[in-house]
Amino acid sequence: MFRFAPIYLLLFISCGRTDKKTAAANAPPPPASVAKSHIHYARGFTIDYTGRYKEVKIFHPSAGRVDTLDFLLLRTGEDVPAGHPHAQVIRIPVQSIVVMESPHIAQAAFAGVADRITGVGEGQYVVNPVVREGLRTGRVKEVGLGTGLNNELLISMRPDVVMTITNPDAGFSRYRTLMDAGIPVLPNAEWLETTPLGKAEWVKLMGALTDREDIVNRKFDTVEQAYRRLAAIGNRTASKPSVIIGMPFKGTWYTPAGESYMAQLLRDAGAAYPWADTKGTGSLALGFETVAPAALKADYWLDVGDVNAKKEILSRDERFGAFKAFRSGAVYNFNRRVNDHGASDYWESGAVNPQWVLGDLIRILHPDSIPADTLVYYKQLK
Repeated sequence: MFRFAPIYLLLFISCGRTDKKTAAANAPPPPASVAKSHIHYARGFTIDYTGRYKEVKIFHPSAGRVDTLDFLLLRTGEDVPAGHPHAQVIRIPVQSIVVMESPHIAQAAFAGVADRITGVGEGQYVVNPVVREGLRTGRVKEVGLGTGLNNELLISMRPDVVMTITNPDAGFSRYRTLMDAGIPVLPNAEWLETTPLGKAEWVKLMGALTDREDIVNRKFDTVEQAYRRLAAIGNRTASKPSVIIGMPFKGTWYTPAGESYMAQLLRDAGAAYPWADTKGTGSLALGFETVAPAALKADYWLDVGDVNAKKEILSRDERFGAFKAFRSGAVYNFNRRVNDHGASDYWESGAVNPQWVLGDLIRILHPDSIPADTLVYYKQLK
């Protein structure tokens, strides 16, 4: 009786193989990217990889509280899983992205998908050549910002996702028209991060949206290593020159709060910042009289806005001429890389390359600490 066993065994194996082939044919396609992104520095979002989809949570500050917004990143044809009644669904990999701010463009470029941007808030401030060419040909549309957002245009465009800026003073309900029309709206709060690497790590969200985690992870690792090497140099410098940031705008001097990524950047550059111990992750709104005592004796004056020469600073207010940094010539602005519309690449590529910004600051504040080189974003004003 045992001589028939091989036949039965072959039939069993054959049936098993047929069942497996059938199951494989009916199974949904595997993800395009098997890599996963792990968040180490950013505090404003999380990514979880669960079964056949990705779940993103955005922590959205609004009206004094923090709302958790849920997003499910599913492939076309995948059923929406139960248990997420308030989640927005984004079909991935996204092929059409509308972005509102310069850092969002930089995040797309970092992931190698700048060509998937089909809309921007305002074209005037775009530096990326791929997006600028899209604006020129009409492939990329200007959709407006804030209360000027053109909902009709966006609905007609049917983008896979609209990436907006997080505004703690405005609720998310203003985007209800778009969401009711089936267009996912995802807020990006990179500017509220407490560290430069946390701000830059939002590129991993773009990687998850576009199935390019493997590429983004490798590139971010390089950024992280370069930044940490430079920060080690800045943190062990013996001298800590004092620095002030910005210039008054309509009577208010906005300067980084002590828990902001910019304050951390200054610490890592080996600077003494007068408001380093204040609370908050955004900006402090101060009067001239509050800033003046520190400004009169600060060694360096950085980030002075839309001016290109010291005489332009004096034309705003002659009192600036009494500042120590103004008198010594230690005034630096982030306008070395500016396009023909006056848009600075500091706000775009600088958002995902904090190592370049940090390198500039260390070269300015501690020129003997690292080999001399050309500044990337900054230049000294004459």
